[in-house]
Amino acid sequence: MPDHVHRERHGAKQPERFDPGGWARLDDPARFEYLPPKEVLALLDAPHGATVVDFGTGTGTYALEIARLRPDVHVIALDEQPQMLDLLRAKLQTDPPPNVEPVGIEALPRLRGAVPRILAINVLHEVGDAALADLRDLLTAEGNLVVIDWNAEVERPVGPPRAHVYAPSEARARLEKNGFEVVRDCLFAYHYALIVRSAISAQS
Repeated sequence: MPDHVHRERHGAKQPERFDPGGWARLDDPARFEYLPPKEVLALLDAPHGATVVDFGTGTGTYALEIARLRPDVHVIALDEQPQMLDLLRAKLQTDPPPNVEPVGIEALPRLRGAVPRILAINVLHEVGDAALADLRDLLTAEGNLVVIDWNAEVERPVGPPRAHVYAPSEARARLEKNGFEVVRDCLFAYHYALIVRSAISAQS
């Protein structure tokens, strides 16, 4: 996709979009030590046979692991950057779980209102409010979004500068401002997690 189809970033805390040239950091196996996939999967609590969207999948590190751990679910690995999706497709050629589908943002209209579980890892600080509206619109009426992001309150040897990410209370406030209701929260070593649903659906 050409650059002009990227979502606008008004509201994002990190000044610049993640550089695809840094893709190797996304495949660092140490990520699974401080953010274990099984614990992420437990937060998702995906129903049997459900569709799970990994929003901002990058190179698909967590999408692939979730697909392997839960072969019953359909994992849609969505990213706005075609370079990232190319890297994921290359992985799928050599070690393909059959239940992973890489897509760009052109898939958003067909997924609207149809996704019971969404995962967004290290996405909140990067995306604008338009992307948050997309996330909210993808969810089914009873669907949940699991937001996991770097914690600005924690000193850590990896990740963006603390000034470019949110404290958990700031993340909660931004999500609530954009039409979400927080139903649960928890902390990892370097991350916070917020399980949210659409406040609009909850009210209706």
